[in-house]
Amino acid sequence: MTVEILYSEVCNLFGDIGNVRYLEKSLPDSEFIYTRLGEKPYFAENKVNLIYLGSMSESVQALVIKELEPYKSKLSNMIADGTAFIITGSAVDIFGKSIIDGDSGEVLEGLGLADIKVIRDMNHRYSGFVLAEREGLEFAGFQAQFTQTTVENPEHRFLKVKKGRGMNENCDYEGVKINNFYATNLLGPFLLVNPLFTKKLLSEISGKEVRVAFESEATEAYKKRIDDFKNPSIKVH
Repeated sequence: MTVEILYSEVCNLFGDIGNVRYLEKSLPDSEFIYTRLGEKPYFAENKVNLIYLGSMSESVQALVIKELEPYKSKLSNMIADGTAFIITGSAVDIFGKSIIDGDSGEVLEGLGLADIKVIRDMNHRYSGFVLAEREGLEFAGFQAQFTQTTVENPEHRFLKVKKGRGMNENCDYEGVKINNFYATNLLGPFLLVNPLFTKKLLSEISGKEVRVAFESEATEAYKKRIDDFKNPSIKVH
């Protein structure tokens, strides 16, 4: 497998670099390509199996949009063809049509690859935890965001929230899923906190069963965290 990590020198907030390290440990025989700001992405001219992009600051969002804008058509075709993407934290925002500043009304044009509406309010930061599920598989994660996001196509909503807040304060869903494009605001790091999902996804991508790194320990920790999050005495934030 070939995995391309985009802009990890600046897209690594909230410990999201842990997702990259977990992928490296789980896929020791795969080729990892690290693309830095200012470099032509490897995916532009080569086949990749998985693209990862992690959390970034608001100022970096504008830089990354500028970097990827010339490759919107290529990215759109890759999503349609089933190439796997893992997009975490604030990286989700840049794939919508725009990011709107709730105070000034200033609009940052996004890549337009996902049908999401993003409103940013830098005066109100939401932090908490989320317990969610999809097709019987439970997920745990943490939120730390200034955004209220709406996924306009119900078919593209990734997770059903069971405890905690969704992508906005009035919804019960979290994240975006379009074919094998997975985008979630959840932190943790997400892939290590949810090893059963990671194992399932990597096995599907590679076409063979993948034993993720520290599988027994990570699974035990995952089950304990799920149980903790279900405890009624545990508050969301």
